Amino acid sequence: MPVNDTELTTLAVKMLADYDGHTPGTAFANGLRLSVQEAWHLQTMVSELRQRRGERVVGFKVGAVCEGNQKLIGLDHPAWGRLWENEQHPDGATLYKKNFANPSMEAEFGIILNRDIEADKTSLEDVLLAIESVHPVIEIHNLVFRGESPNGAELLANNAIHAGVVRGLGKIDPKQTITTDLELIYDGKVVDSWYQTKWPNDYLSAIDWLVQEQTKLGNKLRKNDLILTGALGPPIPIEETKLVEAKSPQLGRVGAIFL
Repeated sequence: MPVNDTELTTLAVKMLADYDGHTPGTAFANGLRLSVQEAWHLQTMVSELRQRRGERVVGFKVGAVCEGNQKLIGLDHPAWGRLWENEQHPDGATLYKKNFANPSMEAEFGIILNRDIEADKTSLEDVLLAIESVHPVIEIHNLVFRGESPNGAELLANNAIHAGVVRGLGKIDPKQTITTDLELIYDGKVVDSWYQTKWPNDYLSAIDWLVQEQTKLGNKLRKNDLILTGALGPPIPIEETKLVEAKSPQLGRVGAIFL
């Protein structure tokens, strides 16, 4: 049964309270089911509440860029979420597991934009011209699903389970094609890895989709935004891990301590 705007407004308040309390998405444990469009709408309503209390969106993330991962969660397209200024962390940050729900990490690359990206300027060449720098990042997730699978709508409503970014120093203007490796490392042990991938082709394929989705909402990818281009693997729980690192010999490294 469709959820009306009044119900979504009540849900948005609860979703934000749950997020603040590090227990995201409890409504889904009580049988809540949403359509994809309702989930997008709910994410936006929660975002509006956060902005109303002074928080600021500083970019976007793309998730579920691989078709296999989309099928697992019942989607036929990627996911996107908003990045928040107060959830940006520098290389070497010390963070606390108690502030997350099943904290789980992905290693990926983020780009900082040097200009707005217009809806009719999304070719690979156009996107490369809009990139100021490329950064290794650790994306933090609250890896919790409380509803019945598939969980695509739950993921979207929960801001694509995004919970923060740890960003390393950037490589400036990497417009050339390079072969690059990327590793996710927990306490010195490689827990996920991708070798001989191609920058930019393997990493920027979902940017056009993201731009078009934002255009539908009257948004755009703007100068100085951080865009997470999408991980090639799933988020991995850190459990007892303390030191998390993402490393690329070609594009840099970043690390954080989780206590």
